[in-house]
Amino acid sequence: MGRLFGTDGVRGVANADLTAELALGLSVAAAHVLAEAGTFAGHRATAVVGRDPRASGEFLEAAVVAGLASAGVDVLRVGVLPTPAVAHLTGALGADLGVMLSASHNAMPDNGIKFFARGGHKLADELEDRIESVYAEHRTGAPWDRPTGAGVGRVRDYDQGLDQYVAHLVGVLPNRLDGLKIVLDEAHGAASRVSPEAFARAGAELVTIGAVPDGLNINDGCGSTHLDLLKAAVVEHGADLGIAHDGDADRCLAVDHTGAEVDGDQILAVLALAMRERDALRSDTVVATVMSNLGFKLAMEREGIRFAQTGVGDRYVLEEMKEHGYALGGEQSGHVIILDHATTGDGTLTGLMLAARVAQTGRTLRDLASVMERLPQVLINVPDVDKSRVTTSAELATAVAEAERELGSTGRVLLRPSGTEPLVRVMVEAADIEQARSVAGRLADSVKSSLG
Repeated sequence: MGRLFGTDGVRGVANADLTAELALGLSVAAAHVLAEAGTFAGHRATAVVGRDPRASGEFLEAAVVAGLASAGVDVLRVGVLPTPAVAHLTGALGADLGVMLSASHNAMPDNGIKFFARGGHKLADELEDRIESVYAEHRTGAPWDRPTGAGVGRVRDYDQGLDQYVAHLVGVLPNRLDGLKIVLDEAHGAASRVSPEAFARAGAELVTIGAVPDGLNINDGCGSTHLDLLKAAVVEHGADLGIAHDGDADRCLAVDHTGAEVDGDQILAVLALAMRERDALRSDTVVATVMSNLGFKLAMEREGIRFAQTGVGDRYVLEEMKEHGYALGGEQSGHVIILDHATTGDGTLTGLMLAARVAQTGRTLRDLASVMERLPQVLINVPDVDKSRVTTSAELATAVAEAERELGSTGRVLLRPSGTEPLVRVMVEAADIEQARSVAGRLADSVKSSLG
């Protein structure tokens, strides 16, 4: 059995890779591992369980709840809520464990399981490894130590979760959104009720699309991975801006009043300046990944804000933030973490904070986002090469050095082996798109000749 846990929980095609048996077994294993670690010591254990609207989430939720209750854990079933809502409620309710069933921005046939530790934080890698090990051991027949009688877990629906989470979101806003007209694209996902409720309570006039989930239409041609509908709706309705989430609403991308996309880098730049202005940007530092546009780095340097860089993945951004006490970090894809108010990327919170900046300044989102200029970026995937030699090939190192000399301070080269496929990703940024394409093409040829 290969490693089940990836960088964002366990994912796969529901009822093929991710079965009810697997969901139940992992939940029982998680309960036993956390009990062994002392998490439940001295009290009766409680877990918060939520899901996105995927049809498969219904049977997977039943399996997770059954597994936890059979292991003696009381379950608060919060229903369809965003991933960051489940994380927040895990902390706010003092639960020992949180479980979210979602495959985020993936297509509907997929689903996933993500565990949160007490406080709503991601489980440590060693605990995930231990859960896998215990699951594998018992999958082959080793009996569980099962409680009986009053020792089994009790299950109840927790209907206050939505209101509690929305109240938290609105309560942390620095100012209201009165006077703004905003289009929300909910991706027919987990924020279809939460996000419109939060923006409305904050005072915005709303147009909502992609907010009628039927279990099958999540992320289908809408949301943060498909912005065309949102762009058209913003222009059609004369809105000030548009906000798009993904299926579990841990991402946020935006559209300005002209219909132009505002990506995660630009959102980070706008929020960094806003937070510094109100002394909330600790150490005047923002955290982002190596895939962030060079224009973001140059803009932050010009504004006197330090840029801490990590590997690709919001888990690495979060680790850097927690280690050094930074308040803001994120990715170009729209995962934005505001650590004072959330333990994970929160698309609704991000969208609210972005809109609050527009309302507070009276400036358009287009004007605010112009603090950074996105440099042209070209990405080429080079397949069927020995990706393990990316950092050791002398021939490739020479080609990269030549490219960097040609680009100078207004360009950048990044060669990155794929984590899941036998290919190398070549990314080049330059002030001119034709130069970026030319350099990227030559580097791709060098990767083929050096590593092929």
